[in-house]
Amino acid sequence: MLKPISLEKILFSQGFGTRRYCSDLVHAELVKVNGALAHDPDERITPENLILNVEGLDWEFHEKAYIAFNKPPNYECSHKTTHHPSVYSLLPKPFVERGLQCVGRLDFDTTGLILISDDGQFIHRMTTPKKNIGKVYEITTPEPITSSQIDHLLNGVVLDDDPKPCSATACELLSEHTLAMTIVEGRYHQVKRMMAAVGNHVARLHRSAIGQYTMPADLKEGEWRWLYPQDLSLLSKSVDAE
Repeated sequence: MLKPISLEKILFSQGFGTRRYCSDLVHAELVKVNGALAHDPDERITPENLILNVEGLDWEFHEKAYIAFNKPPNYECSHKTTHHPSVYSLLPKPFVERGLQCVGRLDFDTTGLILISDDGQFIHRMTTPKKNIGKVYEITTPEPITSSQIDHLLNGVVLDDDPKPCSATACELLSEHTLAMTIVEGRYHQVKRMMAAVGNHVARLHRSAIGQYTMPADLKEGEWRWLYPQDLSLLSKSVDAE
């Protein structure tokens, strides 16, 4: 159970500004705690199950932030972008202020599930191939996908920058031109290069699942949601877990 801490520190920890600014928010009567207007920034509050409202924005307290985000096309997974806007521009400002980072990256034209967090250990755990956590990509191709191409993907292809074969852990043909492929690595442009290596081409790429967590059907492009313990448990399950 979390220990009571001052409201000012709670607001600061959630990314609502400097401690002085957070104190000023309370004095300006712009903060509610579990629906009640707050008056004292030094009031000690138990953070567990805490719902804040800051300048009209409802906010759940989370000691560490874990969110699922449905990335739209033509956004970059970077704070310092080159040619396209950042995915962080689509998130509430407190997330940026508290230093959330994408867990791995998707190419600017790739859509779908991406995790964002400020927990460094979680980010490392979810990105290392040693944990055998699969990422499922739905691949749309201009040319029909053949059984020999699928066999090749499963058996392993050699990419031009690494003599070690790179293989899919699972492939499911969804239609003549659509393949759901699971990989546990995250090399540069890996899926696109694997498809090119077997003689096809990626026209559209969408990530639909990580581990055993599938992106909710009602999470629209550009939207996010908190991840809870049951979600984190699904995310951490390897592709061969029952």
